[in-house]
Amino acid sequence: MKPSTIEEMFRRLSAANPEPRTELEYTNPYTLLVAVALSAQATDVGVNKATRALFAKVSTPRQMLELGLEGLKQHIKTIGLFNTKAANVIAMSEILVREHGGEVPRDRAALEALPGVGRKTANVVLNVAFGEETCAVDTHIFRVSNRTGLAPGKTPLAVELGLMKVLPKPYRRHAHHWLILHGRYVCKARSPECGKCPINDLCEWPEKAAFGGPAAPARRAARARQAAE
Repeated sequence: MKPSTIEEMFRRLSAANPEPRTELEYTNPYTLLVAVALSAQATDVGVNKATRALFAKVSTPRQMLELGLEGLKQHIKTIGLFNTKAANVIAMSEILVREHGGEVPRDRAALEALPGVGRKTANVVLNVAFGEETCAVDTHIFRVSNRTGLAPGKTPLAVELGLMKVLPKPYRRHAHHWLILHGRYVCKARSPECGKCPINDLCEWPEKAAFGGPAAPARRAARARQAAE
């Protein structure tokens, strides 16, 4: 994809949503870290339902340790893999208290050393909590990047590195949110809404016409002619 096309893509996404935000609910870097860790293989909506009452009681690693493993499980038992996630959150909180003074470190290596925290979670925390220009590649961003031709890659890491090479500097801070929201609500996996996509004329996906893309009217007309014959 040409640099000018990428620039125009993000100009449009930015114009439609100038200040995009994560849909996870949080109150500080620690609760953000916990929410992102809990969101693995779960929806933001489901995580938010579980953490509203939790974060009303807990906002620091020390408070999480006081709540304890069983207390945490009771709050997040509606989230998939909650037993493993609860154990990770408690272990993570212990390390934050012991090694980081109860604060979330602004350092990728330190974040990824925490139980239950991988590259994607670290990228989200660095971006949302600390304003770093990172791009966490989840299933939505992986799909959009490959489907549109923006940054094709066979693995999330390959897509992430590709994105960081092509993202225009003015848009790097919020690119993660624009792409994830676009993938979640427009460029969906099974039923992409190409007809209402603000960047459909820039997209390189060969199948977009079948889902209401720019060539769809011509295709529908051709089908109508065939039916009439």
